Amino acid sequence: MRITNLIRSKEEKAITPRKKAGAPPGTMVYTGQRSMDDVHVHLTQYHGDFFDLQTCQDEIPDPRSEGATQWFDVRGLHDIGLIERLGKQHGMHPLALEDVVDVQQRPKMELFEGGVLIVVKAFAFNSTTRDLSIEQVSIYLTEGTVLSFQEDAGDLFNSVRKRLETSSGRIRSRGADYLAYALVDNIVDKYFTVIDQIEGELDKLEDIIMRSPEMSTKSKIHDLRLALLTLRKSISPLRELMNRFGDTESKLISSDTQVYVADLRDHVIQITDLVETYRDVTNGLYDLYVSEISFRMNSVMQTLTIVSTIFIPLSFLVGVYGMNWQYMPELGTRYGYFVLWGVMISVILGMLGWFRSRHWI
Repeated sequence: MRITNLIRSKEEKAITPRKKAGAPPGTMVYTGQRSMDDVHVHLTQYHGDFFDLQTCQDEIPDPRSEGATQWFDVRGLHDIGLIERLGKQHGMHPLALEDVVDVQQRPKMELFEGGVLIVVKAFAFNSTTRDLSIEQVSIYLTEGTVLSFQEDAGDLFNSVRKRLETSSGRIRSRGADYLAYALVDNIVDKYFTVIDQIEGELDKLEDIIMRSPEMSTKSKIHDLRLALLTLRKSISPLRELMNRFGDTESKLISSDTQVYVADLRDHVIQITDLVETYRDVTNGLYDLYVSEISFRMNSVMQTLTIVSTIFIPLSFLVGVYGMNWQYMPELGTRYGYFVLWGVMISVILGMLGWFRSRHWI
């Protein structure tokens, strides 16, 4: 994977400009890449024993029960008109709508009159290609209603939806603010999965480096280093987001929900520490890789140097007796050839013994 695949996230590869030149604030411009043909809108409603799920394409489903908590889950952000209609239907501020379709936002929380907007990043890591994919998720909380906006067709909140359907845990008995917390918590939990995958890749690379480092090992380390850099860039603002989420005075978020947000804030701090730790581990692996390559190169050079050093006196001897002089006393010796071989073998054995005594071999 090339460097640009990691440093430039999905948002930064946009084919649409971030904002129209001269456009006033609140202008909705989708800055991502269209990944699906139709926009899917899933409406989940629940209260007590009541649960209902509707799915529509390119249209907004109508609520079937008054007084129930409503969750509109939008997948696909390219249909500006549909998102604008849905937003105006629930009193979303124009600036909030602008942030929803602008997928280059950093994680943040903003308070509006009658609503709270939370923007976070969702990650998925491919261990085979070491590709870290990023998806922006926006969550808008208003009275009795939560609107979530995902870029891709994949369901990031499948586990939350199952909990609602099976009435598992406390989620059915609580309001929309707890649902918004549960959606953010679901995304943060997936960070641990991504970090565990990266940790597994780091362990594999450490074994490879200690056993037999290859040229491709360097690029693998570099890919993981950039993946962790991208994670750090997107996770660091979450601490501020959690602080605002847990300490907000908005009437839309109850004190009971803020207790759970405090626990979620601890998870974010733990994730931040893990990312920093694995960044240090990655840097250490790179240093280890360089050291191993240098050690192996030094071993090769040492062997070649020893071989060359042994052949220097041998080359001198054969050079002397390879001269074409007519009168050379040793040339007439009957066993001179064998004597010369004996001398050369003695030189080789003597030099090897000396090298060993010096602990060079």
